[in-house]
Amino acid sequence: MATYRDILDQLTTAVAVVDAASDRSFRISYLNQSAQSMFGRSEARAVGVPLADLMRDSHATTAVLQGVLDTGQPFTKREVRLHVAEGLIRVNYSIAPLSDTDLLVEFERLDRILRIDRDDRHVTLQETMRKLGRGLAHEIKNPLGGIRGAAQLLDRQLEGDEREYTAVIISEADRLRNLVDRILGPNGKLNFAPVNVHHVIERVVKLLDAECPSRITFERSYDPSLPEVEADFEQLVQATLNVLNNAALALADTPDPKITLATRVVRQFTIGPTRHRLVANVDFIDNGPGVPADIADRIFYPMISGRPAGSGLGLAITHTILAQHNGLVECESERGRTVFSFYLPIRQSQANGAATTLEISNDH
Repeated sequence: MATYRDILDQLTTAVAVVDAASDRSFRISYLNQSAQSMFGRSEARAVGVPLADLMRDSHATTAVLQGVLDTGQPFTKREVRLHVAEGLIRVNYSIAPLSDTDLLVEFERLDRILRIDRDDRHVTLQETMRKLGRGLAHEIKNPLGGIRGAAQLLDRQLEGDEREYTAVIISEADRLRNLVDRILGPNGKLNFAPVNVHHVIERVVKLLDAECPSRITFERSYDPSLPEVEADFEQLVQATLNVLNNAALALADTPDPKITLATRVVRQFTIGPTRHRLVANVDFIDNGPGVPADIADRIFYPMISGRPAGSGLGLAITHTILAQHNGLVECESERGRTVFSFYLPIRQSQANGAATTLEISNDH
């Protein structure tokens, strides 16, 4: 039989209960999992802390909380910019009385709703582009195969320096075929196994540091409690390398270039149509010039690059790899701070449908 705590912990709405019985400072007595994720604190660390200390919002003053308690009338505030552990977020929140001394505070994260809507549009557009790309690839690779075959037959009939030209034709046909394959991204079956995300990051950092020793400062903010994820190690290395290599190139003219590598566990996180109880979040943060505004909403599309010499394939491949892992990659950028974020389901079984099933237990 599910307890109320079990049910509340399944909600995507952040829920807090505050107690005014002792000193009227409205200290937290309960946070569900979504609220713990939003505030960046476990329930054990949050219990006893005044709500105002976590919210830092001028509307949720002690007077407002006391007024709800005294009058029994709920208080609602919409589209509030709230400073929490992860930064500035937008929420609707409401305060309602539970008893003579307890208040219920509910938070609806608007940024999450907007992100899900944006992700749905992004996934739809990407799928359309993927189908278009596969159609174009078929139309391109067929004549390329004919050109290459004809060049090989001609090569057998030529002698000496004349064969130099057929060699160029064959080489260019192979180059174009490889380019088409890269645009389509990895198509092979992934080898899922338990992967330590920190090992993936450190391997890529070593590769980059070997190319330009000590040019970039790497700062780490790892969550040691982050569990292993079910992933393809080599593909995850490739996705990470694409992002960090782009960051390193963007920092070429930046004084004191720095990349911050941060990991954490996110609870009750929605990717596409699926809500996951636990997701691994990896942030790659650089202090470079930022993504050009004119391509910011298209950087994960093939052939889009902010560098004249860029192929525009690295981030498209990264997006494909994360999608194959039932995950998500996002980017937020402004001058001096660009953040690429990976979100990976801890368990692929959840990504394939188990995450939508209510898991009930009494061991909380």
